[in-house]
Amino acid sequence: MIATNTKTNTTLPFLLFLCITLLCSCRDDDALSGGSDFELEDGTRFEMTLDSIFLYAEQIYYWNEDLPSYEEFDPRSYGTETEDLSNLENEIFALTQYAINPNTGQSYEFVSDNASYPKYSFVEESSTTANLAALAVNYLNGTDDDYGFRLTSVEADDIRVRYVTTGSTAYQAGLRRGDQLLQIDGQEVRADSYADIELINGSFDENAFALMVRKPNGDSLSATLYKSNYAINPVFKDTVLQTTTGAMGYLAYNMFSSLSNSQNVLDEAFETFANANVNSVILDLRYNGGGYLESADYLINNLISSSYDGRPMYTELYNDLMQSGQATILENQLLKNTDGELIEYRGRYANYNDIDYSEDNNSYDFDKTGPIESIENVYVIISAATASASELVINVLKPYLNVTLIGSSSYGKPVGFFGIDVDEYTFYMPNFETLNANGEGSYFDGFQPDYEVTDDVTHDFGDSEESCIATAIALQTGSNTPIARQHQNYIELNHLTPNHGFKGMIETRTTLAQ
Repeated sequence: MIATNTKTNTTLPFLLFLCITLLCSCRDDDALSGGSDFELEDGTRFEMTLDSIFLYAEQIYYWNEDLPSYEEFDPRSYGTETEDLSNLENEIFALTQYAINPNTGQSYEFVSDNASYPKYSFVEESSTTANLAALAVNYLNGTDDDYGFRLTSVEADDIRVRYVTTGSTAYQAGLRRGDQLLQIDGQEVRADSYADIELINGSFDENAFALMVRKPNGDSLSATLYKSNYAINPVFKDTVLQTTTGAMGYLAYNMFSSLSNSQNVLDEAFETFANANVNSVILDLRYNGGGYLESADYLINNLISSSYDGRPMYTELYNDLMQSGQATILENQLLKNTDGELIEYRGRYANYNDIDYSEDNNSYDFDKTGPIESIENVYVIISAATASASELVINVLKPYLNVTLIGSSSYGKPVGFFGIDVDEYTFYMPNFETLNANGEGSYFDGFQPDYEVTDDVTHDFGDSEESCIATAIALQTGSNTPIARQHQNYIELNHLTPNHGFKGMIETRTTLAQ
């Protein structure tokens, strides 16, 4: 067992970022029955959709107490645009502007580089959500169907492989992080040429293309890559780094895929670390946007010693209305099991208001796994792509181990949510915040690195000369901390697909109220 929970658990697809299994859509008139103490005026179908989103938010939004009344907010005033989806986006954005972070004076969902969109909340057409959900669940369960690598530029004439997913066609062809791209389909490419960027991005939309790269040793590698389905290894690389003061474990974890996908490779990595007698670990989460909390817990319980068994890891804290079981509007959202079937409960079908959202029921304790008992120092490599479940790992470990952060600021997502279906749309607004054993959370601006070091894409994962890794080694050995070579990323070339842009937490340990 990964996390201790004293209640009887029913495994449900309760998803805190993407509603990966489809909920049972409610009619708008049903949705309106949940939260208001006044009678709404008749309206069009879309006006009732606008009403529904507000009424859900006033009960289940994490900061619901900051929202104005229905009359003051006037949901139907947001129906002025031509496109219905744009109207809903405008409404949700407006709802997110009321709760103010006292540390910044801005909305908790403020995004500095895109202030017209909320950081966490969003709405999609349900058909689109279903497609994105299927992509994400396949990816996080360990399968994908792309080329399996990403590019970035260091200079206008220096394009590098940022990472390669283990198991992909690119990995099998010999591509690795740090390789320098020279040609696409026989044509030399540069990052400062719009035509070349179009060629690169267009190639990733094709079923096959040829490329040439220069390896770190100066050799050239030519390969024809094919887009295909493949099994993902969620670990980019694990290795033992020998230093002047002993062995350090290194683990580059791509994503918190399902435990069935992650457990064996994590077991192998920590068995290797144990055989090398490591007492410090470099945990490379620079590209890890989150995933299954069960896998995050498994990693945490490998890093911690058994002396912490039974002590608190973290709590998922919902708003007062949800904790008390009074978010009655959730009665309109029916639960399904992992096979997509409705769940029998007390002579009827279970709904989201049947879930126990109390603090006691959503608190988890350490349950040691793995062979290592001696880890004292954990050096975590982070970036703006480090989000959600990855940040949870950092926050959980901080009260117990010496945690040093290296890299650049993380994304900042201490909240989670699940999808709500309203008519033809599914929307997401934060429902809970995670807190560690000291009651600490609220890292809305991300974790700031203790040592700011640029992501060095000229070296592979596990390379002791890579800037972030070299910094961790220097700190562990007590030598002078190196000045990292500074590389300004010119542009990220092949853009991420929605599943690879995943930033969230997926919880499968949902408990129905007793």
